[in-house]
Amino acid sequence: MSTPEKKALEKETLPRASRRDVLKGSAALTIAFWLPHGKALANGPARAAFAPNAFIRIGTDGIVTVISKHIEMGQGAYTGLATIVAEELDADWSKVRVEGAPADTKTYANLRLGSVMGTGGSSSIANSFDQLRTAGATARAMLVSAAAGNWKVPVGEVTVSQGIVTHAASKRSLTFAELAADAAKLPVPGDAKPKDPATYKLIGKSAARVDSREKSTGTAMFTQDMRLPGMLTAAVVHPPRFGAKVKSFDASQAKAIKGVKSVVAFETNVRSGVAVLATGFWTARKALDLVTVEWDESAAYRGSTTELYKEYRTLAQQPGASAKQVGDVATAMNSAADVLEATYEFPYLAHASMEPLNCVVRIGDQECEIWNGEQFQSIDQTVVAKMLNIPPSSVTLHMLYAGGSFGRRANPQADYVVEAVAIAKAANVTVPVKMVWTRENDTRAGYYRPLYVHALKAGLDKSGKLIAWQHRIVGQSIMAGTFFAGPGPIDSSSVEGATNLPYGIPNFSVELHTTKNGVPVQWWRSVGSTHTAFSTECFLDDIARHTRQDAYALRKDLLSAEHKRHHAALDLVAEKSGWKNVRAKDEVWGLALHESFNSVVAQVAQLKRTANGLKLAKVVCAVDCGLAVNPNIVAMQMESGIGYGLAAALSGAVTLKDGIVEQGNFDDYPVLRMNQMPAIDVHIVPSTAKPTGVGEPGTPPIAPALANALALANGKPVRSLPLSAHGITLA
Repeated sequence: MSTPEKKALEKETLPRASRRDVLKGSAALTIAFWLPHGKALANGPARAAFAPNAFIRIGTDGIVTVISKHIEMGQGAYTGLATIVAEELDADWSKVRVEGAPADTKTYANLRLGSVMGTGGSSSIANSFDQLRTAGATARAMLVSAAAGNWKVPVGEVTVSQGIVTHAASKRSLTFAELAADAAKLPVPGDAKPKDPATYKLIGKSAARVDSREKSTGTAMFTQDMRLPGMLTAAVVHPPRFGAKVKSFDASQAKAIKGVKSVVAFETNVRSGVAVLATGFWTARKALDLVTVEWDESAAYRGSTTELYKEYRTLAQQPGASAKQVGDVATAMNSAADVLEATYEFPYLAHASMEPLNCVVRIGDQECEIWNGEQFQSIDQTVVAKMLNIPPSSVTLHMLYAGGSFGRRANPQADYVVEAVAIAKAANVTVPVKMVWTRENDTRAGYYRPLYVHALKAGLDKSGKLIAWQHRIVGQSIMAGTFFAGPGPIDSSSVEGATNLPYGIPNFSVELHTTKNGVPVQWWRSVGSTHTAFSTECFLDDIARHTRQDAYALRKDLLSAEHKRHHAALDLVAEKSGWKNVRAKDEVWGLALHESFNSVVAQVAQLKRTANGLKLAKVVCAVDCGLAVNPNIVAMQMESGIGYGLAAALSGAVTLKDGIVEQGNFDDYPVLRMNQMPAIDVHIVPSTAKPTGVGEPGTPPIAPALANALALANGKPVRSLPLSAHGITLA
């Protein structure tokens, strides 16, 4: 590329703070993303002399670039994945960069999700751990072999540390940069052995995040930051009710505004709408206010959440499809000396990521290019290809940073991605189009955590021992109609956290009623455990209070011996919180324990009575997530999950009236404020087992832990969320 071309590109495509970094290549993580038509600046500042596999590149400048098949959306995946590679390479951490992988399911499939490239289920580290250990070990072996060959010494006499390969006996050393070209000439070994964990120097230690500097200086590139030559920005209006379609629209006034290039109607596999395309977002948004749309609502959903709750409560009193059955619940319940019952209700929840949904699209001749906080490559690529009638390989996806997601960007219908494509197609333009949703679009366009009602019943014998447990769940299926749908009537995501209770109850059943309506639903951070943890852990505390047992002691008694991780997490949180100590008179504590995504988390919520009411002063959290690759990021994710779960517990609810969503922005769908965040202590159970999830498991226990504390404080159990619906607020 010529110097004039570089200057023109610099001027047109990048925010000021980013131009220098991209052109000089100091942020290798962003190099591949910013040029139109998929062309990069010659691999950045240095030639990628050594690329032994699909996950590692080492340049002639010594920069180690880790190719991440998982998106970085704030959860620290880039840092964790880079740590694994750097550990096996014995690389200099200051020279490690991360770059998002291209869409290639065969090469970059998520090993926990099957033949799908995507990020979800708290699986980034768990599914990549062995894969990246082997990739790093392979690259290290080749660098060592190259050095040994140059020096004519045995491989066993060569060591690696901080990106420098050394032969101590002859006092010779070479850097990765100096060895890269020679290493690239060697055959790739198929038997490279990863390190003994006892020798780890980076794994298990806290590490500086690889994305911190960019995000702190404003040079990190999110979809919202994208600017490409000739790019138009699209603002959209969706139907007020799900299932409605555009009947007609009048854009005469909108088209008169300077900068407006086009106004189009669009329709996708999931929704219809009208978009204004203009030279900038504010121009498009102002023009959109002048567009009048007549909607065809003949097939629109007109239900209300009050009606759904009524319907679901009725269903919860009837037998459902069996999700799990142990023993004879009916007989045990009939013979029980005491029977307890409780019904729990959970609203629809929006994901409410800080960055509303957005996507940049360029449609070319039999090809399409997309820039996006890309979470679900295989699905997005396939759905877009089908829509444009081109091969999936002709759809290029550039994975950018995402300002949160919590599952939303992994939409099983690729809803917002195909919407951006549909708008560009309807406008019949070849220049890039950036579709930008407002917060109101993001809140009202659907794909919520489903609304659920749970009905639980417990049978106790004369001594107060739990002998029977019946759990009925009513709600929509998230998996139905998706790649992940299983055979039979049970959606596993509806009952997870309920069917796998670790407590030893001899007669146990979980039943499910799967409902259907017009409200689009989707996975939400920790999926089924968002509601099953609350109902099971709150009901367990009901039993503890009824039988005058300590909440910790009851759980310890019920936990079977094989659940060692649950015992360890529960014991650790009890120890660190001082559960067994005498509490101050103005303190009331609640406890919850839950397993999700193969990790076990226990939390203690510590309420304190103040002059202004009850205050959540502190949360103590214990987590068993296997080997903690980066303990500081594990702690961050527990804190993040607790904050996210608190927001939902305190005030999160999407409600519908006559089919219209009543919330739109943070004024009526609030997220947690800084002054509402409690102090949080995170403790990690020591483990040498392989890593398990941390992005989501911190969320499920916080709501029941808080509710259990409130039940003790107020003398009344919490049966539904959010707390604000009952007038419950915290100081």
